[in-house]
Parts: sequence; structure tokens; C-alpha cells
Amino acid sequence: MIPALAACLILPGIASPPMPQQNPNTNGSELRGMIEEFRADQGSVSRFYTIDPSPTRRAEMRKLFQAWRDKLQKTKFDTLTFDGKVDYLLFRNHLDRRLKTLEIEDGDQKEIAHLIPFASEVIALEESRRRMEPLDPQQAAEQLLAITKEIAATKKQVEAGTLKGQKHEGNQAAQATRQLKEALKNWSTYYTGYDPMFTWWAAEPYKATDKALGEYADLLREKIVGVKADDENAIIGNPLGREALLAELQYEMVPFTPEQLVEVAEKEYAWCEREAKKAAKEMGFGDDWRKAQEHVKTLYVPPGQQTRIVRELALEAIDFVEKRDLVTVPELAKSTWRMEMMSPERQLVSPFFLGGEQILVSYPTNTMTHEQKLMSMRANNTHFSRATVQHELIPGHHLQGFMQARYKPYRSLFSTPFWTEGWALYWEMLLWDLDFPRGPEDRIGMLFWRMHRCARIVFSLNFHLGKMTPQECIDYLVEKVGHERASAEGEVRRSFSGAYPPLYQAAYMVGGLQIRALERELVESKKMTYKEFHDAILKENNIPIEMVRVILTKTPLTRDYSPKSGELGLSK
Repeated sequence: MIPALAACLILPGIASPPMPQQNPNTNGSELRGMIEEFRADQGSVSRFYTIDPSPTRRAEMRKLFQAWRDKLQKTKFDTLTFDGKVDYLLFRNHLDRRLKTLEIEDGDQKEIAHLIPFASEVIALEESRRRMEPLDPQQAAEQLLAITKEIAATKKQVEAGTLKGQKHEGNQAAQATRQLKEALKNWSTYYTGYDPMFTWWAAEPYKATDKALGEYADLLREKIVGVKADDENAIIGNPLGREALLAELQYEMVPFTPEQLVEVAEKEYAWCEREAKKAAKEMGFGDDWRKAQEHVKTLYVPPGQQTRIVRELALEAIDFVEKRDLVTVPELAKSTWRMEMMSPERQLVSPFFLGGEQILVSYPTNTMTHEQKLMSMRANNTHFSRATVQHELIPGHHLQGFMQARYKPYRSLFSTPFWTEGWALYWEMLLWDLDFPRGPEDRIGMLFWRMHRCARIVFSLNFHLGKMTPQECIDYLVEKVGHERASAEGEVRRSFSGAYPPLYQAAYMVGGLQIRALERELVESKKMTYKEFHDAILKENNIPIEMVRVILTKTPLTRDYSPKSGELGLSK
């Protein structure tokens, strides 16, 4: 979020008051103005060109990104301050990534063009309206009739099996068709009722086209994707492929291959399993950590009591980090977080807590089936929850968001899940090391989440590499981590719905291990205290961990800087 700029009225003959001294950590570098101007330009273009399948939108966005890339290239890098050099590299990386994303979108649209041959006609109508070009109502009606006929002809080909596509192509085409339907609705709403001639000529043809688009989107899901049209819970996804994953890792400044990250996850999982066996033995279950975990799952509170537990766990975590002087927790951050209950519908996608300034509590409601209620309570038992409340609130996401709004907020343009989720996961690991768990039940609860984050790397990357199906991902979470099946389905559905970038699930553990490696380098060596280290990370805002490392270690920077190797703080 970029704070609003304050205007100052200066009257003739009256001296303006002295400007307050800016905190350099808050103010940022000499490139801040350029980055904020770019962001405003990007907002203008994206608000005007709103149809995702539109080639015009991609062309205009490409023009914008390239123009800013050229402008940035003309900046005299060697004359910049250290912060300016950091911002230069972050900005260039962002622009390169956006240009690459458009290239990928071009390829995706080419793949599905044969399934939506009518797209250009629908897009042309809405984009003409946005350009405020004159409209001939009778001609518009004829255009609608032509589009409806083209949809009908395409529909017949799909029904006959002569027009085909891969599952993910059918899903993308169905999504694009729904977007076209929404665009056409915007177009029609603009004229209907206001323009009597449009209403007279085009109202009925529009209804027919709107209906045809809806039916065709349903047909694509049934015939090509292979799911019922009204099954909104079906898990489909779009495997990215190895080359695209490597590109994403490059832009995240994570110098590892997908296969190397899977290997890291398996090593971390092995550590978790060894620790789980120790905890199980203390609980009287021998080496059978799964039996110990099943017992812990029964330690849930009655319906209506979870919010009380969440509050107690949140206050406990705050007290823990403050007493040990681990990080600065502003009084306002402590007093302004909020709590709400998560709807049953949202729990299908997010079966656990979600958080930030507001924590959303996942627990059964009266409308759930008996089986759903039990699964939700077991999945959100007190010992599992103890490891996640601090992840979502303090010192996790709420503290992050609070500080992001106050320190170098313009850098939120460069946000990455490796910083967002890596920070919260790092705290889970640090609190473990500092004896935050009170007993073996707490350790089982914390290890559940550590295993879960290892599994996220394995199943998400293997899915995008084409090695695992969504169902195999669900089974993997149940078998390797101990998820309730409904929770595993929600996790996989969330991962592949398209709402999260492809590396998001891997970012938790990898980002956490990146931060822990940096903590070992700077805190264990006594170069920084815990509080200095943690406060410094928060005040640099949301950027790739590699650039956090560069800043804290004052690594010399050149215009062509890129990470050559990476360190991960694996569990010992």
C-alpha cells in the first residue's frame, strides 16, 4: 500500500514550516519516486484494459513494462546510493518478470485459441465501448447474432469430439469464456435502458449470446476437463513445466532447481520424522509417531471455545518474544489485531487459520455434516493451533503487515511469498529452537506443520513437473503428514486454483531456510542480536531473501548482479 501524499498550501509572504526529518529506513532510496510513478502508470493501464484474454491488454502492458525497462536502464547505476542500487536491481527484476509473464500468457492464449474462436469479437465490443467509440445499435445486434452462431458451431464440434484439448486447456478456455461473458455483460449494461435504440435492437440478442457463453463454458468443463459443470470444488490446475519453474525461481532469486528443492524437502522431512519419533516415545507410543499424532488430534476444544483458545495462544506468543527481546512489537500492533470466524464455504479451500491484522478462525459451524465437524476440530486441535496462531499474528504475518505499512512501503511492488511465508515459517523453526513447545504434544503439533511445509514443496513442484496428479497430491498429504482427508483436499484445491503463484507452497519452507541461514551467519556469529536482525528484515519490506542478505551483509553490487549460490539453514 502506498500512503497518500499530503498536499501543503503555502501562502505568499509566509514561510513554509520546516519539513520533518525523514527516517531513512522509512523514506527509501532515490528511486522511490520512479517506482511509485511506475506503479501509478501500471494501475492506469490495468484498470482500462480489464479483459484477461485480450491481446490488446497484453500489448499495452508490454509497451508499458518495456518503456520503464528502457528508462531504468538509462539510470547511472554507479552514482546510486547502496539502497538505490538495491531498488534498481529489484525494479529491473520485477519488470523482467512481468515481461516474461506476458510471454507465457501469449503462449497460453495460443494454446486455447481454437477452443474460443469467438473471443476476439466479444473483446472488440467491450474495448470499443471503453474507448467511447460511437455504437450502431442495429449493427451491434447483428454482431451479437453472429457471435451466438459461432458459439453454437464451436459447441457442436466439441460435442462431436472433433474439437479437442488437454484438461488444463479446457479449464483455461472455460475460465476465459466466463471472463468474456462478464465483459459482454459490462458492455450491455452500459447501454441497456439508457440508450433506447440499443435496448430495442440488442437487448434480446444479448440475452441469447450471454446464455450461449454460459452453456459453452459448462460444456468445456464437462467434455474436455471431465468434471460436472456445477462442481466448483473440482481440482484441476495447470502444470507449469520445468522451464517455467526455473524462470520463476530465477526471478525469486532462489538459485536452486526444482529437483534440488524437492531433495531439500525430503531431508527436512526426515529430520521431522526423527523428532516426531522422540516425542511419540515420551508420550508412550514408542516410535509410532502417527499414533501419537492421532492422540493429539483428539485434544480439541468444544464448539464455541476455539476463539478463546486462539486469543490465549496469541497473547502467549507475544509474551514469549517480548520477554526474550527477540523483535520489536509496537504497542499499536499488539492492540489492533482482530478475529473473525471463517465461513464453511471458505473452509473448503482454507481448512486452517488465515491471518494478518485479522485472524480468520477455521472451526465447525452448525451447517456442517457430522463428519465435517469432527475433521475440522481434529485438524484445528489446540496443539496444532499453537504452532499457527503466532505464524498468522505476532511475530508472523500481522507484525509483517504492520511494519510493511510503515517502512519502505513502495517496495511492496516486489513482494514475494519467500519473504511473506518464509518469515512466518522461520519463526516456527526459531521458536522450536528456543523451547517454545511445552511438551511432546506441542512438539507433535509443531512437527505436523513442519512436515506439511516439506510436503508442500514435494507435491507442488512435482505437480508442476508433471509427476503427480491432484489426487496423488491429496493422498501424499494424508499418508506422509497425517492430514484429515478433507483438509488435504482443501490444501490441494487452494494450491492449484490459480489464486496463488506456482512457487507459493514451496516458498514457506525454502524462504524460512533462507532466513535461518542468514540468522546463523549474522546472529550466531554475534554480528547482530536477534532483535537487530529481525527488526532489520522487517524494515526492508517484502523483497526476495537474497536481497535481504545483500542489504544486511552490505554485499557490493554491480548493475549485472545476480545470486551465484544459495545457503539454506537445514535442521541439525
